[in-house]
Amino acid sequence: MTDPTALVRADVAIVFSAAAPRPHVARRQAIEQEAILYFDHHVVVVNKPSGVVTVPFGDETKDEARATLDAVIREVLAKKAEAKGGSRGRAPLGVVHRLDKETSGVLVFARTLEAKQNLSQQFREHTPDRRYFALIHGVLNGKRTIESQLIENRGDGLRGSSKGGRREGQRAVTHIESLEPLRGATLVACVLETGRTHQIRIHLSEQGHPVIGDPVYIRNYRGEKIVAPRTMLHAAELGFNHPVTDERLTFSAPPPADFRGVHRKLTLRSVEPEPEPEPVPLLAPRKP
Repeated sequence: MTDPTALVRADVAIVFSAAAPRPHVARRQAIEQEAILYFDHHVVVVNKPSGVVTVPFGDETKDEARATLDAVIREVLAKKAEAKGGSRGRAPLGVVHRLDKETSGVLVFARTLEAKQNLSQQFREHTPDRRYFALIHGVLNGKRTIESQLIENRGDGLRGSSKGGRREGQRAVTHIESLEPLRGATLVACVLETGRTHQIRIHLSEQGHPVIGDPVYIRNYRGEKIVAPRTMLHAAELGFNHPVTDERLTFSAPPPADFRGVHRKLTLRSVEPEPEPEPVPLLAPRKP
């Protein structure tokens, strides 16, 4: 454990190791070994862990700024360049889209200005394929498409959809498909046609099915709230055109252990306990 703010049970033994790496080094090592799905001279694709901020907001401490995903990826890429005899200098990295801190899954960064401009244009034109898994409260059947205009303040201080058909804010479109009924919940897939801030969380909440573990957009939910360690949202698939070759690239990542653990607890069928549950078929990554 490297998080100094983490809470532990009273009966848990804590062992101090003077040889343990510093938190930012441990994060870099974990991402270097597990999270980088692909990289070349132009892009780097990452399986973002939950609990990591994509980019700094400007009010972080020095240690917090070193722990953001873009900072860790820069350090990993600089280390790889140095290992190949290159310079140890600051590795260039461009942000073209983000995932919320608690959301896990596939994310792409640009490594050159040309790549950033190209990828940014693709995201503005909504051509990348983005598919998410979410565990939501309540029973949701079939397929549906949600379209609304998202505004920064819907009247209670939260982002949300404008009312009365007013054409303000940003157009947001989410395609939702029910994948599996659970106990008091549903596993759904969400495909983004647009990519607005908190879009999936807002649309599902306004449909009466807030994402399990979401601390914000569950405010008006009157049903029984299911406990989860974080917001149960995972960016499972990302497809885009390579900014230089124009080849269509598709990447996928299965949900992490915390997501699978909550899914498993909510499953309708009896399952024998396992030390490390494997993803059920619906949660397994699809091959490109």
